[in-house]
Amino acid sequence: MSPTSGQPALMRRAMAVAETHPRVVDAGLAALVASLSVPAVTAAGSGVVGWLWYAALHLTLVWRRRAPVVVFWTVCGFVVVGTVFSLARFDRALYPEAIVMVALYAVARYCPRRQLWPAIAVIEGAMAVLLFFAGPLWVSLALATSVPAATVLLGITIRTRRAYLAELEERARRLERERDQQAQLAVAAERARIAREMHDIVAHNLAVMVALADGAALTATAAPQRSADTMHLVSATGRQALGEMRRLLGLLRDGPASGEDPESPGTRTPQPGFADLDSLVDQLRAAGLRTTLTSDGAPGDWGPGAGLAVYRIVQEALTNTLKHAGPGVSARVRLHYTAGGVDLEVADDGAHQPSPAGTGGHGLAGMSERAASYGGHVDAGPAVDGTGWRVRVRLRFEDKVLPALDGGGAE
Repeated sequence: MSPTSGQPALMRRAMAVAETHPRVVDAGLAALVASLSVPAVTAAGSGVVGWLWYAALHLTLVWRRRAPVVVFWTVCGFVVVGTVFSLARFDRALYPEAIVMVALYAVARYCPRRQLWPAIAVIEGAMAVLLFFAGPLWVSLALATSVPAATVLLGITIRTRRAYLAELEERARRLERERDQQAQLAVAAERARIAREMHDIVAHNLAVMVALADGAALTATAAPQRSADTMHLVSATGRQALGEMRRLLGLLRDGPASGEDPESPGTRTPQPGFADLDSLVDQLRAAGLRTTLTSDGAPGDWGPGAGLAVYRIVQEALTNTLKHAGPGVSARVRLHYTAGGVDLEVADDGAHQPSPAGTGGHGLAGMSERAASYGGHVDAGPAVDGTGWRVRVRLRFEDKVLPALDGGGAE
């Protein structure tokens, strides 16, 4: 909230005009101070020189913000000249005292204190000398001292308050920028997570559907029944992909329907996890990829996020094998569960073909991001003996119990 938000609208508009046109405001102040002593100047019968001196004295106030020190010493010079040449003999006039106080206020308001002390010393010294020659009037000396002191205190107080308000406004702007940056980072992270899930779902299921459709096309004439069964698998895979897509897109919408199972409206589907690895392997086998799954130990109580991360990494590694390793390939998935995490390896014996320039790379990046979120890393590359491709991942869950993407299991 702005520090001026509680002020009346008229005052805020006046302050806005003053900040936009400071020279006009200073000219108006000079005219106001000059008008206060016009009756006394007129009654004193000043000549042309006196009026010119009077106008020049007040005209200097127009530059009080831009050069307060110069204005102050210029005003003091005019006062000395007026006193020496008897130009300041006006009964009950408010100047030169009033204009000197205005110039002193400008120094206190806009200048550092090291430039203020000489001005105070000159004024107090001049008043002490005048009162000394006029007589030891201690009451007059106290009054003459209190007015400059009040002027200086007012200028310092307003300068301090303006500096404080400026600091508050700068802090508010800085916090607003930091809030916007945090929001942008959160949006970017969420977009990356949604994009990673979309890639894993679409790439895997499309790869399986393409492989099944190719097999059905090859056997359509020789074995129609087998081709029909294969197309049923294509349809089932497509429905599964559609269900996962609807669940994922439901995360972007508010409402109780988010994440509903398209086959059973009103129910929510859980995220895939450790228990779904067998069905994933069966799906790849149906698509023509000879896949074996072995595990050592049992998963701990690490939450649905851990199971999702392992499932997606295995899914992406097998999808890459299906797409890039060529026909007649076999793949092996090995899981070794420990007390604090899991070590997994996906290896095949195919001849991987590099992706065309400008394509690919998203799957490996997604696996690396998932592994990094659990303090692990991905080691992917050709096998040691030069036959096939190997992906090794080590994940640690003891200090990284994270929720699944949709916040839990079935409801």
